[in-house]
Amino acid sequence: MKNWIFNIFKKEHKTDSDPMKKFLIVGLGNIGAEYVNTRHNIGFKAVDHLARKEGLDFQTVKLGAMAEYKLKGRTIFLLKPNTYMNLSGKAVKYWMDKENIPASNILVITDDLNLAFGTVRIKPKGSDGGHNGLKSIQQTLNSSDYPRFRFGISDEFKKGKQVDYVLGEWNEEEKAKLTERLDLAAEIIQSFALSGLDNTMNSFNGK
Repeated sequence: MKNWIFNIFKKEHKTDSDPMKKFLIVGLGNIGAEYVNTRHNIGFKAVDHLARKEGLDFQTVKLGAMAEYKLKGRTIFLLKPNTYMNLSGKAVKYWMDKENIPASNILVITDDLNLAFGTVRIKPKGSDGGHNGLKSIQQTLNSSDYPRFRFGISDEFKKGKQVDYVLGEWNEEEKAKLTERLDLAAEIIQSFALSGLDNTMNSFNGK
């Protein structure tokens, strides 16, 4: 009888505590070879970079591609939705529910025109800022209270050329600096899982 009660307690305790040790890192982007090296796909590129550093392979899963690994007792899921940008929320919601991951433990990586190239800004919540991926996530979750990691792509485009710029490829100067910035992005992702949002913001914002 005592063992039976103890086993139930262990199961209940596991169910309560496990979600806080799971983290869903969502790199936003569009699928297709034509988008691979575009500014708008920096979310994909960031999670791809971390996966390479950790020796991980992405597997095709429902609504996307995913790589999973353990880091000091935490489980980190790297997700690239295959829904195209404007339906990203569908994949995010599905994997949050499936893995029982709270909104506080997701980190959405996106491009930001309002930040200089390579500048990073992590925030606990905020508006979609006109970004279709964030807009979809906000609508699907019915909330803007989820952490996001904005990667600056700058706004060096002529009037009326925003779409061409965002969906354009990095210039040579940006390419030369990109690897170092992606290394920083990998550090941010791991810090988020290990040290929490506040410490990560304090350590990396503005770098």
